[in-house]
Amino acid sequence: MIRITELALPLDHPEADLQAAILKRLAIKAADLIDFTVFKRSYDARKKNSEIKFIYIIDLEAKDEAAILERFAKDHNIKPAPDTNYYPVDKAPAEMTERPVVIGFGPCGLYAALILAQAGFKPIVLERGKEVRARTKDTWGLWRKHELKTESNVQFGEGGAGLFSDGKLYSQIKDPKFYGRKVMDEFVKAGAPEEIMYVSKPHIGTFRLTGVVSKMREEIKALGGEVRFESKVSDVHIEDARITGVSLEDGTRINSRYVILGVGHSARDTFRLLEKRGVYLEAKPFAIGFRVEHPQSLIDTARLGKYAGHPELGAADYKVIHHAKNGRAVYSFCMCPGGTVVAATSEEGRVVTNGMSQYSRNERNANSGIVVGITPEEDFPGGVMAGVELQEKLESHAYEMGGRDYSAPGQLVGDFIKGQASTQLGDVEPSYKPGIKLTDLAPSLPHYAIEAIREALPAFGKKIKGFDRPDAILTGIETRTSSPVRIKRDRDNFQSINTEGLYPAGEGAGYAGGILSAGVDGIKVAEALAKQMLSDFNEEQGA
Repeated sequence: MIRITELALPLDHPEADLQAAILKRLAIKAADLIDFTVFKRSYDARKKNSEIKFIYIIDLEAKDEAAILERFAKDHNIKPAPDTNYYPVDKAPAEMTERPVVIGFGPCGLYAALILAQAGFKPIVLERGKEVRARTKDTWGLWRKHELKTESNVQFGEGGAGLFSDGKLYSQIKDPKFYGRKVMDEFVKAGAPEEIMYVSKPHIGTFRLTGVVSKMREEIKALGGEVRFESKVSDVHIEDARITGVSLEDGTRINSRYVILGVGHSARDTFRLLEKRGVYLEAKPFAIGFRVEHPQSLIDTARLGKYAGHPELGAADYKVIHHAKNGRAVYSFCMCPGGTVVAATSEEGRVVTNGMSQYSRNERNANSGIVVGITPEEDFPGGVMAGVELQEKLESHAYEMGGRDYSAPGQLVGDFIKGQASTQLGDVEPSYKPGIKLTDLAPSLPHYAIEAIREALPAFGKKIKGFDRPDAILTGIETRTSSPVRIKRDRDNFQSINTEGLYPAGEGAGYAGGILSAGVDGIKVAEALAKQMLSDFNEEQGA
């Protein structure tokens, strides 16, 4: 196959123009083109006030490809297409009776279990929360009725924290084996829009993800896997530096020498359990800050100019960063076009925010986290759990500031920059449910973070006109940007560096950030576990 990159066409081009452009670019006839697919479609908005174009990457089959490639040998935009197919691990032998355990059923656990099931390993999945539809009902209970269920919420349950988010499916991870394509392909098979295979910033959205995730669960079960909900792991059993099984809160013990730990970044009780049992963990950097909301129309105009509102472009996003004078980096995180700010706590007496969008991205506001990076060395020294303890302290204070009913503290951007409490809203209506309490956000975060964000907001206003408009809304607080710990693993076999058979994976273990990277990590770890199981089985069978 041949790959063409940097193929530009107008936004409103007819479908037939794409094939015509391919033929023109290669200087071949229609009869010589066998087939083609769009590998990626992005757009270049640098000339937003003159012309925005779609930029395509095309993979194609043609007659006499060797001759075509020879003619374009010096053209960097016409090359052999890479092999993006997924090649599964070897199948489990029918005689194998031992089953791997997957703890956590977010994106990482979902894909780990799916890969193992497809290879015949019949995994047992343990998820502390509920199945997706019951979980959705419980989550709305917090948003609408101020009623929190600590084991069924934005953080815990089928689909993981990524379910109640923008559903973004893009990442900057290195992916030489194109595992990301496998993630996308399985989502599409389960009902996700086919466009996620080629648009530059694909997303699904919460309501669509619920159906997709449940279909993938049913496939795992049809292939011999087992998914147990409301099955919280209360202990791990380790003998001679090897995992031997886990116990559940109801007293059930499951024996297995192969356990994937795919918990999310909010599984603080699990982190403490692992530390107690001697599994090696270390503190890692993360970020803290607020959610900021603007009218989506403001972002569209600033980013797309005269093309704002174009149906082919949809709601515009942004990415900004500022290096403050105090040495702190302030940056946007998890930007949600046309979305809402949501209550994301999993613990009583704490307030945490996150962002969410539906597939349509047609809500009134845009939102993103505006966060400050922090490190164990500089900001929370004192041991492995120091970052967790800092998060808990800040979230508890935010709960107090919000009025102790899971409302969040909020402030207008203009008042925040001036250092004065807000008393009334402007034109921007906050989307956070259960609601916000206007106040002064300065006490909610460490001084260095407040100082850096105050400096950053006007700087962002110079990059995106109106970003620092006085009545834009800040909602506090954002603390769970990533896991505050890393469960360190071997680079080659993916097992814990001091606990054989335990495979830390995904966002909670410190090896992913977002749906796509977590899914990819789940695939990698599942493959490593499968190979180890096969090797051990063959050795034990005397093969």
